[in-house]
Amino acid sequence: MRRAFIIGWPVEHSRSPLIHRYWLKRLHIEGDYERVPVSPDALEDFLASFADQGFVGGNVTIPHKEAAFRFCGATTQVAAQLEAVNTLWIDGGNLHGDNTDAAGFLAAIDEEAPGWGKDLGKVVVLGAGGAARSIIYALIMRGAREVLVINRTIARGQDLRRRLGAAIAAKSFADLPGALADADLLVNTTSLGMRGEAPLEIDLSPLPARAIVADIVYVPLETDLLRQARARGLRTLSGLGMLLHQAVPGFEHWFGRKPEVTAELRALIAADIEKS
Repeated sequence: MRRAFIIGWPVEHSRSPLIHRYWLKRLHIEGDYERVPVSPDALEDFLASFADQGFVGGNVTIPHKEAAFRFCGATTQVAAQLEAVNTLWIDGGNLHGDNTDAAGFLAAIDEEAPGWGKDLGKVVVLGAGGAARSIIYALIMRGAREVLVINRTIARGQDLRRRLGAAIAAKSFADLPGALADADLLVNTTSLGMRGEAPLEIDLSPLPARAIVADIVYVPLETDLLRQARARGLRTLSGLGMLLHQAVPGFEHWFGRKPEVTAELRALIAADIEKS
């Protein structure tokens, strides 16, 4: 039986086992996917020994994505650009790593907002952490002409510009109203608005009617940001689609079949989130 994992610290909140076990059952594959709590000081030992424990690979979540990248013997081009991995597997005795967050975001927005990327001009991204890095990379690959990174610390946004290219400009939250005025897409990559976190207080009135508002938060399924956008008649995108689509490449690596993100799977994960 092939076994995969998700490691993090903490990791109990992860819904990845529910996603992968759904696919294993639907595809009639004998296998399992398990949560494994790994502290930062135990990460190196775990990565060196997980194959001996019977795992074929797994996912990496906070706070291990950048540290795990440094232990990989080989990575995809995307992971090398982002210097972070969320998907691991063994090939030829080497630890390989990929970062599927960018692809997961693009697959989700392609599915839920068809035509969104046509003539993509200005994008506003809230936050400058690891999630922002992946999403900005994806947007630049899709041809965004300008990405404004809004963050409390402008230096973090400037670091993303150095890392990912000249299309990025770093701004503070004081610059947000002007940034939104002609934006095609707004993406929240912070934890603000997540259940148990501080609210994201933002006035969306400067956004044009064509704009799309996306939030990578998926607990709750509809954040205050998305509720406000929907009230204005704007297209919205929750974090659930990205969560589901970023899981597809890993499953294919470990279990040899490419799964589908179905309405049934969405309903299953949504029900679990609502129950919590």
